[in-house]
Amino acid sequence: MRILFLCLGNICRSPAAEGVFRDLARKAGLEVVTDSAGTGSWHAGKPPYGPMQKAARARGYDLSDLRARQLTRDDFGRFDLILAMDRQNLADAQRLAPVSGGAEIRLFLPDDLAGGEVPDPYYTRDFDGVLDLIERGVRRTLAELSAPD
Repeated sequence: MRILFLCLGNICRSPAAEGVFRDLARKAGLEVVTDSAGTGSWHAGKPPYGPMQKAARARGYDLSDLRARQLTRDDFGRFDLILAMDRQNLADAQRLAPVSGGAEIRLFLPDDLAGGEVPDPYYTRDFDGVLDLIERGVRRTLAELSAPD
């Protein structure tokens, strides 16, 4: 399984989701390839936003090796699942997606968690609240992947 986490700038939500997911997947013994990207290119090459890294580090998640990048058309063939942090990210990904085949694209959170959207802490400044949502979303995703077919 190859999963791409997607947000706007790839400096807060999607790298945090990638970091939390890879840590909890490793602890669960699951081998999953992960990456994250943004729909925009403003922060390409930059590490996750400092306050997001600090909040994640306080919970034991290291995001320091991650670097922002923009979503590309090639990602739809490289990943099995693209998980968008909000409806705008989802719509942007769907517009870029090839007409035939490729990754499943959906919201990271189900509707019963925060209405299906992870708020952007770059604007809200609620890094811990976002990490709470991301941890819950990651646990749900891991449970889905671990469930027998």
